[in-house]
Amino acid sequence: MQHTFTAPITTRMPISPTAQAVLLEGQDAIAFAQSQFTSQVTALPNGQWQFSSWLDAQGRVRVLFHLARLDDQRLLLVLRGGDATTFAEALRRFVFRSRVKVVIADAWTLGNAPAMPMHIVDANSDVIRLGCGTHTLQLSANAGDNDSWRIAQLHAGWPWLPDDALNEFIPPALSLHRLGAIALDKGCYPGQEIVARLHYRGGNKRHLHRVQLSTSVSDGTALLRNDREFVRLLDVIAHAERVEALAVIADDVASNISQDMENVSDDGIEVKLLDSWQS
Repeated sequence: MQHTFTAPITTRMPISPTAQAVLLEGQDAIAFAQSQFTSQVTALPNGQWQFSSWLDAQGRVRVLFHLARLDDQRLLLVLRGGDATTFAEALRRFVFRSRVKVVIADAWTLGNAPAMPMHIVDANSDVIRLGCGTHTLQLSANAGDNDSWRIAQLHAGWPWLPDDALNEFIPPALSLHRLGAIALDKGCYPGQEIVARLHYRGGNKRHLHRVQLSTSVSDGTALLRNDREFVRLLDVIAHAERVEALAVIADDVASNISQDMENVSDDGIEVKLLDSWQS
């Protein structure tokens, strides 16, 4: 059945969120991160950042973050969802004899700044800027109310994970390979065998999409169809008289939605595909 797509009643951009960030400091900070996280940390130069993640033993993403190398012995991890205290406490259990401290970073807020080249880090004592190409993500004591970075990152397919989406998705479902967050040519890290198996043998049947919704709902909402999960929303943003979201969708369901088939949830929310990322 063909449905008429309706515009949302309200528009809003979320207020500037508090930055959840963790510092790794010490002689073994780089080696420790290389052994725990999914990206190629040792290849990251000082003054640059990369996407990375921390997986559980089943290969599910516990935390997704920007990993910025401040110098030879310091890494800053800016979380894309989740709580810094919880993350730091869990990570400390793996330190053992490594000469590294896991420290919760200062209480910054996130905001927008003039564009800097992709992956560049500009850090001083009270402001840290992460270059994102079309914009810059700024961590500072007073980031203001400019949240245009959020919609820019949503359009780029950079997922932000609500609390109930942590420990749920494997990296291909979030298209983390495309972001360079997954290294297949490095040593072992938690979940590495699962990542390699999925990459070389396949098996993942869900991917990341940008969608438009007929009305606004909360981040992390699972839309149902015939009482079964139909679309799993991540970050949801209302802007410019429309509601957009990043969503994890099964491949067969996404195909139906793209053809305007089975694109309405049980509670009447219409879904339209805008972009898709398959890797």
